Amino acid sequence: MESKDESDYRKTIYACFIGSVVQAIVNNFAPLLFLTFQETYGIPLSKITMLVTINFGLQLGVDLASVGFVDRIGYRASLIMAHVFVVLGLITLAVLPGLSADPFLGLLAAVTLYAVGGGLLEVLVSPVVEACPTENKERAMSLLHSFYCWGHVGVVLISTVFFRLFGIGSWKLLACLWALAPLLNAVLFTKVPIASLVKEGEQGLSVKELARQKIFWIFLLMMMCAGASEQSVSQWASVCAEKGLGIGKTMGDLAGPMAFAVLMGSARAFYGKYGEKLDLDKLMKGSGVLCAVSYLCISLVPNPIIGLIGCGVCGFSVGIMWPGTFSKAAAAIPRGGTALFALMALAGDLGCSGGPTVVGVVSSLFGENIKIGILAAVCFPLLLLLGIALCGRRRGPSTMERKRGSF
Repeated sequence: MESKDESDYRKTIYACFIGSVVQAIVNNFAPLLFLTFQETYGIPLSKITMLVTINFGLQLGVDLASVGFVDRIGYRASLIMAHVFVVLGLITLAVLPGLSADPFLGLLAAVTLYAVGGGLLEVLVSPVVEACPTENKERAMSLLHSFYCWGHVGVVLISTVFFRLFGIGSWKLLACLWALAPLLNAVLFTKVPIASLVKEGEQGLSVKELARQKIFWIFLLMMMCAGASEQSVSQWASVCAEKGLGIGKTMGDLAGPMAFAVLMGSARAFYGKYGEKLDLDKLMKGSGVLCAVSYLCISLVPNPIIGLIGCGVCGFSVGIMWPGTFSKAAAAIPRGGTALFALMALAGDLGCSGGPTVVGVVSSLFGENIKIGILAAVCFPLLLLLGIALCGRRRGPSTMERKRGSF
């Protein structure tokens, strides 16, 4: 029978799952409205797309800055603050552009607020789940990151249905409705227990202490490759669907990025359910090989339908890479603390931005040939495989040893 303590920490894990959904709202709601912003406020699309860069740039900055203040103010206060920033950002998105002399500045203020919240959540939810006194940490971590995928799918589908029923002009109301999710979760985080990431009497490693460990740099490389492997194809999935099947933009987005997100989430949910029967190291090696094969299918097979299937397979193959690397790092560096998770998040975000950049640059050098760009990006899953091999016996307790019990 589950003890009261275990039941309480189950609520903590569920609150973290909702935190991942909030991250998905932060990153995927506003882009649905870019054309609306252009038409409503007369802002050039080239200027509006700067909001994406600003959003992720600020999140990178928060990833780095959090090393210095999260431990000082505590995880609970930081989590509540993160959700409040997202609430304020979404409400500001609905209200401030229409009140500002320059609507773009209103949008910029909104993005700044919710980007700070999103960056904090990325740093915080993983170590909170890792710290919960449960033994199936890989399962919990995989499920945690699957909720970002489901949140991505939910934001697009629910928003699309809402706009269809009430019209795109009602987007301000929807922004306020989406703000209810972080608001309610902030309240939840005032009540749930939060365990310490390091054992009592111990202190988390500093950045300098982490930097002295060779395996830390291996995990940073793996994290960058995990993010790059995911986004290098994800950014191209819509084009693959449109060109491969000759369908419109809306259906192209559903068959491309949406399918990618669904399959990525499915892989994480599968490991979350059956993880105790699987070895994480073997699964990550298999995922790396499958990812490389999917890249080769997309770039080298002339049949466009095979290319589209390759996009879907890639989504499934990258699902375990990000949460799996988090889990391996936590096992190998048990005193890593906030610094470890913050820098891992930073490395992952750098990979997410760097992977598509490599694809774009190489594609431009070869006459805008996107397939050549994807072929160049096959280096990322291959480097991830190298990282797994380099870890060898340096890691902590074996993944099978950590998978007994249930969370």
